[in-house]
Amino acid sequence: MRSSAKWIWLFIVICFVGVFLFAETSGLLGIGGSQITTATAVAEVNGVEVPYLTWANLSNQLAQQEEQNSGRGLSLDERRRVEDQAFEQLVSNILLEQEYKRRGIAVSDQEIIEASQQSPPQELMQNPEFQTDGRFDIAKYRRFIGSSAARSQGVLVQLENYYRQEIPRAKLFDQLAGDAFVSDAKLWGVYRDLNDSSQVSFVAFDAAAISDSSVKIPDSELRAFYDRYKEQLTRPGRAVLSVVSIPRAVTAADSALARQRIETLRAEVVGGAKFEDVAKRESADTISGAQGGSLGTGGRNRFVKPFEDAAYALKVGEISAPVLTQFGYHLIKVDARQGDTLTMRHILVHIQQSDSSALRSDRRADSLSRIGASQDRKEKFDSAAKVLGLIPTTMVAIEGEPLMGNDGKSIPSVSAWAFSGPKVGESSDLYDSDDAYYLARLDSLFDGGVPTFEQAKDDIRRQLISRKKAETLVPKAQALAKAAAGSTLEAAAAAAGLTVTKSETFARPQFVAGLGRFNAAIGAAFTLPLGAVSAPIVTDQGVYVIRVDRRVDANKATWEAQKDSQRREAISSIQQLRVRTFLNEMRKGAKVEDHRKEINAAARQQTS
Repeated sequence: MRSSAKWIWLFIVICFVGVFLFAETSGLLGIGGSQITTATAVAEVNGVEVPYLTWANLSNQLAQQEEQNSGRGLSLDERRRVEDQAFEQLVSNILLEQEYKRRGIAVSDQEIIEASQQSPPQELMQNPEFQTDGRFDIAKYRRFIGSSAARSQGVLVQLENYYRQEIPRAKLFDQLAGDAFVSDAKLWGVYRDLNDSSQVSFVAFDAAAISDSSVKIPDSELRAFYDRYKEQLTRPGRAVLSVVSIPRAVTAADSALARQRIETLRAEVVGGAKFEDVAKRESADTISGAQGGSLGTGGRNRFVKPFEDAAYALKVGEISAPVLTQFGYHLIKVDARQGDTLTMRHILVHIQQSDSSALRSDRRADSLSRIGASQDRKEKFDSAAKVLGLIPTTMVAIEGEPLMGNDGKSIPSVSAWAFSGPKVGESSDLYDSDDAYYLARLDSLFDGGVPTFEQAKDDIRRQLISRKKAETLVPKAQALAKAAAGSTLEAAAAAAGLTVTKSETFARPQFVAGLGRFNAAIGAAFTLPLGAVSAPIVTDQGVYVIRVDRRVDANKATWEAQKDSQRREAISSIQQLRVRTFLNEMRKGAKVEDHRKEINAAARQQTS
């Protein structure tokens, strides 16, 4: 029983631990004399306050869970994402409570008792003390919650609080989506969309071949587009930054050591160890590693070329030789393949510095931090860069997204810092990744929201120019289609000096080289009669004339065999969509005052 209590407390105590640890590590409370108290509100939702410490508690709980799952600490970007998640969760809880009152939704003591006996929280179902032979044993669970230990340790109070929150939520969601239904016709249509396949020949008239300067769009047309679609033009905040970095340079010896390590892991897997277990234990890709190295299922163009070339050369179940990319050495395993769609896993070993190289980089980083980090005068950053011979790079950060370097790798924590309340001209703390140390200065900051017409005009012009350039190509495409109708597509293209391209076999959702994805050309590949040459098909990328050479329809017997499970998934998706839509509309209609930036700014002043 004492052992059971230990696991139960993991369910309870995480809700209360670490408030001040969180506040210290996130830098929000400042140092001594902070005015943030238990009465401080981080937000107001339709007049109801969200206490700062409640938000800090929940943020820390979610952060601890992510750190446990990933086996590492969180970057500032990841911490900010967790804080946003906690904030939105608390806002939603208040809005839901208000909706329960409006609808008269309540929960009785008897409902709580029945739920606690029949529907334990998922966290408790997964703990090993309540399992027999690896499966949840409800008898063990019931014995514990009926014990004096559960009562004296406050477990029953926490369970009651849990069900008082979850039962009304379930009732509301049932009202919103309990009647969801999907017909056989709809299920068959969805199945066909995913499993029908087509292969086409096409001639592409590329809009990129036409100069932008040849297309003129009057301001009146730009203004009309803006007035019609301005709500869809909403932008996140943008920050312009100067960034310097000190690479953690690796040598040939470092690369050889990583190669030796990946070969050792390959030998372990080939020798009988489960790929998933080795990935969980060893992969430097902590996100996929926590899932046994899983990279999910998808088509081409998801990964860098060396990785993808190696993956598509593998047979199902085969383990690749070590594959080198800019991220390090990989082992790849293909679990399933359907055409160009692969389900695969990988193990990543980073190429890391030797101790002597790391010492040199660390000393330079210490100097950079000492001279230029956490400064409120912009010239301090310039001075640090000059002393260390570093060249600043101008970068643009998008609010809510990691800052991306020119090499395609994310630069940790800089974006989150830029939107946390620093003043223009301030420099960041020194941040580090496996590849480099980074220091940033905020040069300008633009709030997110609906842009003005002047701010959006250039983007609108580029969008309209692309479509108008494509439309100018229609006469040429019409001439080709007319000629092909009297001969063949190949003969008509040859006479016009054009090239016919044959696609690979593809399904509707796939990206198709030369055609794109989710556009009118892809749609036509599944609606044109076999062998027919299309009329010109206009997309934003250009104009296409296509011919369907081969089409394979989905197998109806196979569909029938999986129809019931498909229906369950479809109904679940519809229910989730209804609930999400309701919650989004409820959120849009609420008056939410977010005080986080003011609290951050106050904390920064106290520490300056």
